Amino acid sequence: MTMVIAATAFGAMAFAAKVASERISGSEVALIRMLIGLLPCVFVPPYRRAALKFQRLDLILYRGVFGGIAVMLYFLAIEHTTAGSATLLNYTAPIWSGLFSVAFIDERFSPRVLLPLPIALVGIFLVVRSGTIGFGVWQMAGLLSAVSSGAAVTAMRAARRTESSWSVYASFCLFGALVNLPLALRSWKTPIGREWAALLATAFFAMIAQLLLTFSLRWVDALTVGVISQLAVLIAIFLGAIFLGERIAGIAAIGSALTIAGVVGVTYVTSIDKPESAADEVVPEV
Repeated sequence: MTMVIAATAFGAMAFAAKVASERISGSEVALIRMLIGLLPCVFVPPYRRAALKFQRLDLILYRGVFGGIAVMLYFLAIEHTTAGSATLLNYTAPIWSGLFSVAFIDERFSPRVLLPLPIALVGIFLVVRSGTIGFGVWQMAGLLSAVSSGAAVTAMRAARRTESSWSVYASFCLFGALVNLPLALRSWKTPIGREWAALLATAFFAMIAQLLLTFSLRWVDALTVGVISQLAVLIAIFLGAIFLGERIAGIAAIGSALTIAGVVGVTYVTSIDKPESAADEVVPEV
């Protein structure tokens, strides 16, 4: 149940970010989300002390920078497309983190991945193709957010061998804010009225989701986490359709189903070979 609530909160965060970005830019939404997320590390002494203790600055930096890029591209995709399609593309991150883990931190490659991986890639192609004639810029931004997220999760998994969870989390918020700062300032518009409510909701749902997800990883196996995490995609699609009039075309619906099935399949295969670490690969970067 806790994991279901976490996935629901991630979907609600995407919806709130879409509402917030109606007038202000996605990068500004991402910046404010990062700054609010950093507050516990600034004002709560035990968390601040834990955040300032680290051994591998390079891994902390990689995790924060790539994580910040992932959130920026994700929120820009939400701004210019739909919350559902952007979330679907972003949630293909387990595919990329698995590939990067093989390439950069010497993890084993399972030939069984070759079955679900093409299914997911075909689904991604159909979703992206349905947005415009050809590959649209903002659909590609959503896909690249997943690639960046995969790089960040790979750095995080390497960093967690020596670093505390709070130092890793703080680096995500701090460097993520710095990454988003230039683009956010360039198009800055002071939030007004319900925009503040939407921004606070975005940060609130993100923090709640991350906390519940972290708690769930202690008790839930990797496959279950991977499957339930995809609920966030459905929640984002549902909320967008109900409250924002967003619709998903038939070809995109088929692509969504294939993508979710492929990601779940990749998670299943990796959970067989790496039962203790695979759960890390489904942690969203948002």
